[in-house]
Amino acid sequence: MGAVARVLPNVAGLDKQFDYSVPDALVDRVQVGTIVRVELHGRRVGGWVTAVFDAARSAVASDSLKPVAKVTGHGPDALLIELAGWAAERWAAKGARPFLVAASPDRAITALPAPRRTAADPQPASPATRDLLAGGGGVLRLPPMADVLPVLLAAAARGALLVVVPTVHDARRYAGRLRDVGATTAVMPDEWAHAAGGVDVVIGPRSAAWAPCVDLASAIVVDEHDEALQEEGSPTWHARDVVVERCRRAGVPCVLVSPIPSLVAIETAAGDRGVVHPPRERERAGWPRLTVVDRTDEDPWKRSLLTSPLIERIRNRDLTVVCISNITGRARVLACRACRSLIRCERCDAAVGLSADNRLACRRCGIDRPPVCQACGASRFANLRPGVTRLREELEAAAARPVAEISTRDTGPPAAAGVYIGTEAALYRAPASDVIAFLEFDSEMLAPRFRAAEQALALIVRAGRRAPEVLIQTFSPDHDVVRAATSGDPDIVVTAERARRRMLGLPPYGALAAVSGAGAADFVEQIDRGVVDVGGDEATGYVVRAAEWFALGRALRAVDRPKGSRLRVAVDPPRI
Repeated sequence: MGAVARVLPNVAGLDKQFDYSVPDALVDRVQVGTIVRVELHGRRVGGWVTAVFDAARSAVASDSLKPVAKVTGHGPDALLIELAGWAAERWAAKGARPFLVAASPDRAITALPAPRRTAADPQPASPATRDLLAGGGGVLRLPPMADVLPVLLAAAARGALLVVVPTVHDARRYAGRLRDVGATTAVMPDEWAHAAGGVDVVIGPRSAAWAPCVDLASAIVVDEHDEALQEEGSPTWHARDVVVERCRRAGVPCVLVSPIPSLVAIETAAGDRGVVHPPRERERAGWPRLTVVDRTDEDPWKRSLLTSPLIERIRNRDLTVVCISNITGRARVLACRACRSLIRCERCDAAVGLSADNRLACRRCGIDRPPVCQACGASRFANLRPGVTRLREELEAAAARPVAEISTRDTGPPAAAGVYIGTEAALYRAPASDVIAFLEFDSEMLAPRFRAAEQALALIVRAGRRAPEVLIQTFSPDHDVVRAATSGDPDIVVTAERARRRMLGLPPYGALAAVSGAGAADFVEQIDRGVVDVGGDEATGYVVRAAEWFALGRALRAVDRPKGSRLRVAVDPPRI
């Protein structure tokens, strides 16, 4: 009867599979995951083979089937094909195609190189990681300055290792160090063929969660808290969650490593033994020196962001100082003109703003209240978003030396200077520095995003890896984030976040998605309200909530999306 291949075409917007006959000359080359070319509606398109079976099982008569036109090359294996189906439901994608694109090489791979495996047991290997892997995996908390290489070496000793890191730069850096101690590596995505052929360690950024790894024995996700591990475009899949599920299906251990493990990681991967971390004194020593500039005695509406400790550092010509200001485009922060207290939500602690009807409205949890200060009862407030157009000039005048602005629009290296100013993007582009100063850290800690505390702490971690001193200016020196960073104890934030999110039903104790763009109103109108709750409006976007991820995914997938619309459905977006 001959063989039949079921093919998922690589065509955007098409969520349907088709059967094709396999010519005898191609039978030996077609298997699940093979990338092929087929005829579809009068044109040839690429696609993935999702199943191979006898023609008798096809619903289409064998003489009516079109043949597979060409075998392009190797693609994702059967386990990754199945994992893509799981991810489509988890992140409410219309089909598996986006995930299979991530799992495929960016060029045709017609032959795989010979395996390059070693039997080496390189040292030094982390005993804590070895124990976690032996116990089935978990969450490992290491301070920001800790070296992750011993973690990777402990895992590589078990067999083929998959490592996911936030950036390609990180991947290349660790791969070089692994090669120095005798391990063979494949850096994704450029070395897809070597990964599929077989090496000791497959390592790469977010997309490496879908990389081939022959005889996978374990997986490590480094800095699982980093937002770079989540896909920015829709579907908004997260590499951490993909790797955890991939390892579960393969029956191998996974370890999530971070100086500040996210609450999602703790609740989904820590298990009964909880978060494993070094002794308190050693962990604290691995955090940067934090200087907290307490501004509570100042007028909160003071225009200048230059405090005495900051001026002292920018005037010191022996120091390179990077100043970070995310004021533009961020939530406003209000302060009481009578008692100078910051105005926060009494329910979730986020900054609140005045709504059009002159009420204090919280964008994080949705409640509002009369415009009255909780501390003193006054009703006059000041907006703490000062102008930033002259911030560079103000710094330059105070420093008496050049100040260079680091803009996200620039592609080249920043101009040479002793002082730099920019948004948090400067943490990636600024040169090595002695001090990184956050000029208005309250807009980070009190932002109306439910992950604001975790994200603010992540900024301190990143800054601490770039400079020995981190300076933050704040009107909230007693905030959980400040106390956690000062003491080197992330549990302070975790404890507060756990209570807050459980009360509000936020991830990981609930599931949510953001729906925006043209057609959003019609889309959410069709969602089954027996399964989900919908809030928001067409102007600001809608938030769809459910008790758990797959109930949310199924409800969103059940609604047809208007053809040609610019509708965006983002499941668990990081900045909501």
